[in-house]
Amino acid sequence: MQKPPVRVLIADDNGLFTAALEAVLSAEDEIEVVATAANGEEAWELARALHPSVVLMDISMPILDGLAATARITTRLEDVSVLMLTGSAAESDREDAKEAGARGYVLKDRIADELVQAIRCAAPAC
Repeated sequence: MQKPPVRVLIADDNGLFTAALEAVLSAEDEIEVVATAANGEEAWELARALHPSVVLMDISMPILDGLAATARITTRLEDVSVLMLTGSAAESDREDAKEAGARGYVLKDRIADELVQAIRCAAPAC
């Protein structure tokens, strides 16, 4: 029996990056991109409505930053995991992401190497 796909919400304010990431993830049979968000508030609303398995969250976004959106999601939606997906390698950002409840931290320049495996491992069933 085949496992259902990991449902993913992408939250990033860079539309070109989001579209490229969505195309890459859509090629994976075990991953289903259910929605995209351009800011943290929209990410929260979509996560609440759609209950994805994993939210890929950029740290720096308008309206509600990724750290605040992560904290809101992880404290109110226990069945949703958040992976920070960012260009920042700063240790303070990693610590802030962990404090906000992120289950992992993937650098945007490491997407090809790490992202699909990180999504699989962040899903609550993993």
